[in-house]
Amino acid sequence: MDKTTHFGYQQVAESEKAAKVAEVFHSVAAKYDIMNDLMSAGLHRLWKRFAVAQAGLRPGMKVLDVAGGTADLTRLFLKEVGETGTVLLTDINFSMLREGRDRMLNEGRTPPAVQCDGERLPFPDDHFDCVSVAFGLRNMTHKDQALAEMNRVLKPGGRLLVLEFSKVWKPLEPAYDLYSFRLLPLMGRLVANDAGSYQYLAESIRMHPGQEELKAMMEAAGFAKVSYHNLTAGVVALHKGFKV
Repeated sequence: MDKTTHFGYQQVAESEKAAKVAEVFHSVAAKYDIMNDLMSAGLHRLWKRFAVAQAGLRPGMKVLDVAGGTADLTRLFLKEVGETGTVLLTDINFSMLREGRDRMLNEGRTPPAVQCDGERLPFPDDHFDCVSVAFGLRNMTHKDQALAEMNRVLKPGGRLLVLEFSKVWKPLEPAYDLYSFRLLPLMGRLVANDAGSYQYLAESIRMHPGQEELKAMMEAAGFAKVSYHNLTAGVVALHKGFKV
């Protein structure tokens, strides 16, 4: 019998989750950036810039942006690694990957974009100086396997950055729940004509491991010196870890 996992608050067969997540992101891809700005009041741009600032990149380095979607982080990383460096944009969802690729092409950039599963990365061992996953880990069925894969493709001493929604400061939980379960689906319906996908977004955030739990998962996957920064009262957290 197929094991089950969560899809938001629903329990679904593990074999079905990837397809269900794909439906969500096929639906929202065209409006993804507009909705990000609306949902976060533009704060997502600051969160991503903070993540890139923590990457410690230098010209010539190799970076892998897992579940990079519309290429926000990829575009920032490119500025850090320069002409001699490499940034690979990846996503399992072709609609999202196409949005990111087209944005870069419109800016005159042609970095590689690869459609692949974050749980089975098609890259060699010990290859990248930095791996990032921003707002994508919570959608993966086997997070432990994805973290192990990111560890595998990093060079010894390389850094993993996980930028993801997390557990908000407890006194803010009632207001955050009201926003998440009432306003987000309403914005999704009005702007993207898709309330259901943004209901899933709110539910998937609640089901994602909290700060300490994700730290422990990264350590179990082999990362050392794992730490995290809470951003916007814990709405988002940036976890960092190093391959030993």
